[in-house]
Amino acid sequence: MKNFTIILIIVLSVLGLIIWFTISQDTKNAKYRIGDNPQKLDPVGEIFENQGQTHIKIGESHPPYNSNPPTSGSHYIQPASWGIYTKALRDEQAVHNLEHGGIWISYKDIDEATKANLKNIAKANNRSVILSPRDANDSKIVLASWMRLEKLDSYDEVKILDFILRNKNKSPEPLAR
Repeated sequence: MKNFTIILIIVLSVLGLIIWFTISQDTKNAKYRIGDNPQKLDPVGEIFENQGQTHIKIGESHPPYNSNPPTSGSHYIQPASWGIYTKALRDEQAVHNLEHGGIWISYKDIDEATKANLKNIAKANNRSVILSPRDANDSKIVLASWMRLEKLDSYDEVKILDFILRNKNKSPEPLAR
C-alpha cells in the first residue's frame, strides 16, 4: 500500500507538471491568438473581385491577379504550410492558403522589432496565418485574406488582430483554425 501511494504521488506530480507546462506554453502568446471568428462579424479591408479558385501546376501561366498581393485567383494545388517564412513565397502558393480561410501577412523594408511583433502574431495563430517577406508589396505590411486586403505603412497591432478575427475563414473552403 505504501508503494502504491508513492507511485500515485509521483504519477500525479508528473501529470501536474505536464498540465502546468502545457498551460504556460498556450498562454505565452495568448494576447495575439485569435480564436474562431463569429460569422456575424463583417470582414474588413479593401475588397477585390473574386477571380476564382482554379488549381494550376507549378509554372503554369494564368490571368494576372487584380490585387497586390493577390487575394483570389489561380493557385497551386498544394498550399503552403502555415507559419513563418524567411524567404518569399510564390503568390500562387499563398493564394491557396487564402482559399482555405487563412491570413497572409507579407512585409518589406521593416525593422527587426516590427518583424518580431509580426512573428509573435503568426506563432500565436500558427494554424491560420502565414508570415513572409514579399518584395512586390507596395506597403510595408500587407494583410491578405480571400478577396480582402489591408495595407499598413507601420505596425498596428489592433488593426492586424482585427483583420485576422474578422477575415479568417471567410473563404470558399474555411479550414483555418
